[in-house]
Amino acid sequence: MMTPSKRLALKVLTTGALAALSATSLLAQAQTTPPLPVVASFSILGDLVKVVGGERVQVSTLIGIDADAHAFEPSPADAKTILGARLLVLNGLHFEPWAKKLTQAAGYKGATLIASDGIKTRPSPKSRAVQHDDDHDDDHDHGDADPHAWQDPTQVMVYVKNIAKALAKLDPAGADSYKRNSEAYLKELQALDDFAKAAFAPVPAAQRKVITGHQAFNYLGARYQIQFLAAQGVSTQAEPSAKAVAQLIAQIRKDKIRAIFPENNSSTQLLAQVAQESGVKVGAKLYTGALSGPNAPGSTYLAMMRYNITQLAEGMKRN
Repeated sequence: MMTPSKRLALKVLTTGALAALSATSLLAQAQTTPPLPVVASFSILGDLVKVVGGERVQVSTLIGIDADAHAFEPSPADAKTILGARLLVLNGLHFEPWAKKLTQAAGYKGATLIASDGIKTRPSPKSRAVQHDDDHDDDHDHGDADPHAWQDPTQVMVYVKNIAKALAKLDPAGADSYKRNSEAYLKELQALDDFAKAAFAPVPAAQRKVITGHQAFNYLGARYQIQFLAAQGVSTQAEPSAKAVAQLIAQIRKDKIRAIFPENNSSTQLLAQVAQESGVKVGAKLYTGALSGPNAPGSTYLAMMRYNITQLAEGMKRN
């Protein structure tokens, strides 16, 4: 016959075993839950989603590393990629004019996030040094707002908050994780902003002028009081006229601009011509709308921005 003390001991052991089994079951369930499939339009957005989502998301990008988003044309493989996603993350601001047709053609039924929602937009710029002929004006391609808002770390803070909110809505169980990841990343973005201010501080106001391939740095220029000039507008797809290039060269000579930078995702031929005719040395490639591979300086958004900022500051200091 089982004594009361033995029955109590058995009950304790049974309860403990059941609790252990329950915990093991929950852990196994968590480990076997597949990550949330997310598709981002281009590599910079993809990196932001990976940081916020962590191990709970599986991210694919349509426009890969070192690729020109302005020249992107979706393929049937891209339609298949987004069809398997539960969330499609777009920059918005007319940066992905192909997105609506692609989602319709694919029959995509998942959620779509416009990551730039809520940012303070800047107008789509026209170079002050370069006025395109009427038949070369490409600014209408992006509407009234400049889409390159990720060039300002404080704007990216809005992107990150939007991404965390969208992921938590689709995956409530991961809400705390997304919150922690996003809050930690916001601190890194603030540190990046502080880094940029310190890097540009020694550069005199008169020297804060830079030539780039196309107008992709409007937000960065506004944040840190730098004037960016370019032969092309916000898109890389329209070639400037000979008159426009001549005006740019004249502006470089007049203002004694010493900082000319090509971009990682577009042709360097035009800037090489401008540099040669103006007598200015071409600097290192900057990363604008695409990250680099893992062995290059722009493999993540934070690395890309710190590299660009360092190159720009050193270029503007040249005599």
